[in-house]
Amino acid sequence: MFHVLIPDNVHQKAIDLLEASEGISVSAPGGIERETLLHSVADAHALIIRSGVTADAELFSRAPQLKAIARAGVGVDNVDLAAASARGIVVMNTPGGNTISTAEHTFGLMMALSRHIPQGHQSLAEGRWDRKAFTGVELKGKTLGIIGLGRIGQAIAARAHAFEMSTIAHDPYLPPAVAEAINVPLLDLDEVYARADYLTLHALVTAETRGMINADTIAAMKDGVRIINAARGALIHSGQLAAALKSGKVAGAALDVYEQEPPPSDHPLIGLPNVVHTPHLAASTSDAQITVAVEAAQLVVDYLLEGKAANVCNPAEISR
Repeated sequence: MFHVLIPDNVHQKAIDLLEASEGISVSAPGGIERETLLHSVADAHALIIRSGVTADAELFSRAPQLKAIARAGVGVDNVDLAAASARGIVVMNTPGGNTISTAEHTFGLMMALSRHIPQGHQSLAEGRWDRKAFTGVELKGKTLGIIGLGRIGQAIAARAHAFEMSTIAHDPYLPPAVAEAINVPLLDLDEVYARADYLTLHALVTAETRGMINADTIAAMKDGVRIINAARGALIHSGQLAAALKSGKVAGAALDVYEQEPPPSDHPLIGLPNVVHTPHLAASTSDAQITVAVEAAQLVVDYLLEGKAANVCNPAEISR
């Protein structure tokens, strides 16, 4: 009997799938504290997690039977892949399940930023009628630079084309033929920075991308550029972006993610009038949460019962 522990909150359909699988038992406390998790993981053969759980060497040392981790979502920066590989733990994710929700939210942020929708709402709610204060800009005819042209980036490009925007992208891992097929030129990063009216981030956090939006790269951008981040907060140097927003070099920013979540009250980007914020909502639709949870559960079932691994984030481990 394999034991699957789900320390994060996931949709009941995922739990139902696991419970219906012969040979698997499930514990799904959801939202448990770190210390409780460290005790609970002792007999777990697999974990299903979201962004609220950090799977690191300490946790692995408490889980001698752990074979697999399935992330109900895309990003696995909350999993120590090297430590998992050292222990022979396969890490899998569900990269397609929240694509549309994230793309739609990103476009919503872009629209809100362009037309000052949150600020206009707040002004009216406070009894004012400030039409002239919230003059916006159109998306039509603007150039959208997409950093990371994976599933989400491609979905955003399709929506940008519908709004008659020009799209350019940087993605060193994408085959050029894929970009050509969707009519998105792949350019050097410096050229994307120089040409974009809007810049949307969809990259993983690596040594090369951490803090990629900083004083130096912002200086290479157009005056009045607008920046959207629904990927990972660590892609942006918050203090340096705040300075550019205050100076007017950057016209506005829309952020769904932060390096520390929730962000501290003194975060340099919170409270600026030209920044739109949401609390990591991009994948938070009922549709996406069902999809990624069920996909993660199926990944675990297939691996534990049949030895089949898909969407592996530490593939070198599989070859051992």
